[in-house]
Amino acid sequence: MIELQYLFDVHPDHPHVRQLCMADPLLGELVQRIGHIQVPYEPDGFTYITRTLVGQQLSIKAARTIFLRVEQVCGTITADAILAAAEESLRSAGLSRNKLGYIRNAAEQTKLGALHFPSLADLDDDEVVRQLTLVKGIGRWTAEMFLIFHLGRQDVLSFGDHGLKRASEWLYAAEASEGRSPLHRKQAEWKPYSTIASLYLWEAINAGLVQSGPFLTQFKNTP
Repeated sequence: MIELQYLFDVHPDHPHVRQLCMADPLLGELVQRIGHIQVPYEPDGFTYITRTLVGQQLSIKAARTIFLRVEQVCGTITADAILAAAEESLRSAGLSRNKLGYIRNAAEQTKLGALHFPSLADLDDDEVVRQLTLVKGIGRWTAEMFLIFHLGRQDVLSFGDHGLKRASEWLYAAEASEGRSPLHRKQAEWKPYSTIASLYLWEAINAGLVQSGPFLTQFKNTP
C-alpha cells in the first residue's frame, strides 16, 4: 500500500495553528469546529498546472471527470503526452478550445525549458508568480494556488479568490469593517501562516458552514 504524502496536515494542536488561533481568536473557534485538515501532495508541477487549467470555472466533480478523461487519452500527464495527443481526442475528453490551447502552451513552454517546474521551488513567492504568469492562460490566482497546493508555501493569501472572500465575510460579519475587506484586515494577524487560515476558510465552505447562517450564531448554539 502506498502511503499518502501531505503538503499540509494541520489540526487544532498543531503549533502553527495554535499560534494562528492566538492571534485571531474568532478564527480559532472555526478551527475547533472544523478540526483536522489534510492536503495531499501533488509531486509533479506540470500535472498540477494541467489539473488547475482543466478545472478553471468548473465544479470539482466536473473538473475531476474531465481530468480523468484527459489522463486516459494521454496515458500519463506529461508535456510530451499532451503535445502528442490528437486535438479531437482531447476536445472529446471535455476540454474547451481555449483550455486546450492553454494546456498545450504550458506543455510547449515546459518542453522549451521556459517553464522549469523543479527550479520554481527555489524561488520566492513573487518570482514564482511572475514566471508562471508569463505563460498564456496562467493568471495570478492559478499561480497562487500553485504556491499553496504544489509548493506548500505557508504564507499565501489570495485576495482574488471568491471562496476566501465569501468565507471571510461570513466569519467576520459582526466585526467593524473600517472600509476594508476581512482579508485585508486579517492579513497581518495571520502572518506567517496565511495559507493555514485560507485552508480553514475554504473548508468552512466545503463543510456547508457558510451556507448555514452566521458563524457566531452557529457556534453559540453548539453544545
